[in-house]
Amino acid sequence: MTPRGEQSSAPGPARLSGLDERIAGALVGAAVGDALGGPVEGYSPEQITDRHGGRVHGIVGPWHGDDWRTARPLAPYHKGDGHVTDDTLMTHALVRVYARVRDHLDAYAVADHLVPDLMTNPRWIPELETEALPLHRLFLAEKWLVARLAYGHADPREAGVGNIVNCGAAMYMAPVGLVNAADPAAAYAEALDVAGAHQSSYGREAAGVFAAAVAAATAPDATPDSVVGACLDLAKDGTRAAIEKVCEAARGHRDYESALAPLRAAVAPYDTVGPDYRSPSLGARRPSRLHSIEELPVALGMLLVAGGDFRHAVLGSVNYGRDCDSIATMAGALAGALGSPVPEDWAKTVAEASRLDLWEPARTLTGVAREIFRRDVERRRAHERAFAALGGTACSD
Repeated sequence: MTPRGEQSSAPGPARLSGLDERIAGALVGAAVGDALGGPVEGYSPEQITDRHGGRVHGIVGPWHGDDWRTARPLAPYHKGDGHVTDDTLMTHALVRVYARVRDHLDAYAVADHLVPDLMTNPRWIPELETEALPLHRLFLAEKWLVARLAYGHADPREAGVGNIVNCGAAMYMAPVGLVNAADPAAAYAEALDVAGAHQSSYGREAAGVFAAAVAAATAPDATPDSVVGACLDLAKDGTRAAIEKVCEAARGHRDYESALAPLRAAVAPYDTVGPDYRSPSLGARRPSRLHSIEELPVALGMLLVAGGDFRHAVLGSVNYGRDCDSIATMAGALAGALGSPVPEDWAKTVAEASRLDLWEPARTLTGVAREIFRRDVERRRAHERAFAALGGTACSD
């Protein structure tokens, strides 16, 4: 049983309500979840318990301690001690694209702005403890963006075809949901376009559904159940089936300890990686209409188990293991977007350890989101006038 002190005590802290607060909660929450999950990524719940003498309850050090620079399979990355990983680096990079374009994005924006930023602008990389090009930190599935768009000159809308199918695009789609706050269908459509430059099949689908979930979570009356409902309304194929089964299993639990095994069992039939996370099966990460990435359904399941509470949702995601930095990134973004406050001590430690201003991207994106909304209203009004002039429906109807 999870200690009740890890959850918000009833009736709980006041939910954050304003757009500024929801966007900050989502982006800071995603970074904090990422940093907590990084040091135990790739391991099972049992291995995590053995290594840490119990469940992880906060920020921990590297799995291999001081040998992180040389210990395989993680070398040379300093995962732990509050360092964010590539999930956060890519999320912040996408915020910078929004800041440059200041409108809705598509696959061409990825080619024209995101890829050059990854290739040409050195930044502080927490896991490398040095300034470097973000490209040097990215996993091969994310380096695909550079190979296909900068060197292969692929059509951006189709560049994701051929890449391994994983959560690489989904993990940084929170900004798309936030600029489409309270409009899950619009977030889904935009994220599918953006993610087409990076992923295909159920990896691209997961990006769309995660963006929709974040958008749904920002609605004033949103709940974990309404977020899941929005996902089920939009998700297709194996992604929809996996979310449905995992969330069905999650509704029988109120603490993450009892939910760990049932959630894994529920998603296993849809997950192509297999039981050994570090040795994927031969059928892993190939396009399919029957399968799903593991991370998004589990994050939604943990959100339900936690009742939307940030601390509980993130700790459940972290202790789940496997790709838990991405699971906790998604759960943290969703809980933060719902308005559950991110623990200040966690946020402060992660910001200082990672040498990042976790709140600046949120301020930037909030301003951009308001600009985009005003532009959307203007475009909608122009369409209404044109449609009315055609004898369709009067603007006042």
